[in-house]
Amino acid sequence: MFKFFNSRKWFLWAWIGSFIILSSLWVQVVIDVKINEWFGVFYDMIQKALAEPNAVSIEEYFASLFSFITLAGMYIAVYVAISFFTAHFLFRWRTAMVEWYHSVYDKARKIEGASQRVQEDTIKFTRIMEGLGTSLIESIMILIQFTPILFGLSIGIPIFFFGEWEYGLIVGALIWTIGGTIFLIVLGLILRLVGVEYDLQKQEAAYRKILVIAEDNETVRPKRIDELFDDVRKIHYLSYLRYLYFNIGRIAYLQANVLSAYVFLAPAIVAGVVTLGVMQQIIRAFGRVEGSMQYLLKAWPTIIELASVYKRLREFENKLKSSEEDVTIESK
Repeated sequence: MFKFFNSRKWFLWAWIGSFIILSSLWVQVVIDVKINEWFGVFYDMIQKALAEPNAVSIEEYFASLFSFITLAGMYIAVYVAISFFTAHFLFRWRTAMVEWYHSVYDKARKIEGASQRVQEDTIKFTRIMEGLGTSLIESIMILIQFTPILFGLSIGIPIFFFGEWEYGLIVGALIWTIGGTIFLIVLGLILRLVGVEYDLQKQEAAYRKILVIAEDNETVRPKRIDELFDDVRKIHYLSYLRYLYFNIGRIAYLQANVLSAYVFLAPAIVAGVVTLGVMQQIIRAFGRVEGSMQYLLKAWPTIIELASVYKRLREFENKLKSSEEDVTIESK
């Protein structure tokens, strides 16, 4: 799966491509920081305008809007360009995987579900890595940029439960995030979501294979096909039930998450010690830090799918290595 990074043929795409993607993500985060600063200035201007008629000129108001449009335009341009490049990067990664599978396909074709591993799982692996990989890197960069901002904004402001402790907001976000993440990870392990996803794909592969055989051999149907589809139905129904329980916990936590920043800021808001602009900056920075910390929580369903695909590809490659070792022993 990772031959892409140690192959001379793919060296430029693998390492220089990774550097370009990382650099572009950093630029996106820097622009996002500028947008967060704009929110503070803009909402303070709104508060000033609403408190006193004509305190803000129409020119100032539209100039502020135009500055946001400029920042948003830069963000969109970088986002679109890096999305295009990342898609090409990951297809090269898939190509590197597929080329190796093709080179050993004489042995691979004898392994159960080989065609699905080479065609379907390689594209699933790269597509999931596109989303999960870039989001993980971006989350780390956001933490690096926004944590000092949140720390600076929260100095001297009373925070629920923590009082005027300068680390109150950051620790509060950390406690809330870690608690929710641990809760959902434990729930996922109890429900065996990775296992049921793996079993689901295994049953689907067996069902598809018998359908392919049945195209040329009428003796295998209808009983054998019906039996296999019954197994497919059972594993799907089991996955629906387990994801029902998981989603109850996940969605309930994410809905409560909407109010978390307002709860921590309640004493400061009630006491009127922050302006509207500062409050918006804090809430947005808190949301960005909290959202980055919740990477595992929000990506958990996709992580489960990636773990299942990884498990299948690793099992496939191990069988290939075993068959190669057997051939070597026989030749001796």
